[in-house]
Amino acid sequence: MSTRLDGLHVSKEIRKQIAQEVSEITMQGNRAPSLTVVLVGNDPASETYVNSKMKQASAVGMTSKTIRLEEDTSEDDVLRHIHALNDDADVDGILVQLPLPKHINEDIIVDAISPSKDVDGLHPLNVGLLEINRPQFISCTPKGIIRLLDWYHIDVTGKRALVIGRSRLVGKPVATLLTHANATVTLAHSRTQNLDTLIQESDIVVVAIGQPNFIKASQVQSHQVLVDVGIHRIDGKIVGDVDPEAYKKVAYATPVPKGVGPMTIASLLENTLQAYRAHHAQK
Repeated sequence: MSTRLDGLHVSKEIRKQIAQEVSEITMQGNRAPSLTVVLVGNDPASETYVNSKMKQASAVGMTSKTIRLEEDTSEDDVLRHIHALNDDADVDGILVQLPLPKHINEDIIVDAISPSKDVDGLHPLNVGLLEINRPQFISCTPKGIIRLLDWYHIDVTGKRALVIGRSRLVGKPVATLLTHANATVTLAHSRTQNLDTLIQESDIVVVAIGQPNFIKASQVQSHQVLVDVGIHRIDGKIVGDVDPEAYKKVAYATPVPKGVGPMTIASLLENTLQAYRAHHAQK
């Protein structure tokens, strides 16, 4: 019998705790923590993600704002907005929704965000601090995955963990976090050979490959923890990187939807509150 790792439930509990702290902050006469998202273009998926982030930030009492820029906005114009947000003492968290239009260099934009406001955890300084186990801000999806495993008391110490996908958003940072938690980690990707063997040898499998139903039930085993990071809309249905039949076969699994996704937004709110605390302490 597989145990469902219910990210929706856990994220609600986390958001309750955040809302309580934000309420205490404002009751003391202080301003609420503030999150600003920069959205360039009209990508429907990005619009959906940003709207959800703004809605949930407002629901816990934070100040939330979206700066919407046209698809043909120049890189310099995006940078001007980021520099202004960096200088704004009333902004705690800055998130630039990715992907950006092709004419804009994502690295230049991410590097321009103040590390102390980089609540997405993507600035090179924050990436480096995570690597040496002195994290300031941890990328939201990896942070949410580890928090979900902790919530269900899944001890990764000494376990063999396979991360499929090496993106800077998920694969690499979650591999780093699992390593810091004393798992033995393998980072696989599109050119990895003998993937089936690696899956069979693993206790924990995190799938962030970006391909719908990539992992099949025949590839997994009953003792495993299966974390599905993918989200795709196929024929009107939302599916992950893992065939749903595989969820039934393993010991623990995150569903899609209502698994990792809600934890990502909860982690973003946690990071924003953390940024607020740091900025408030400096005053």
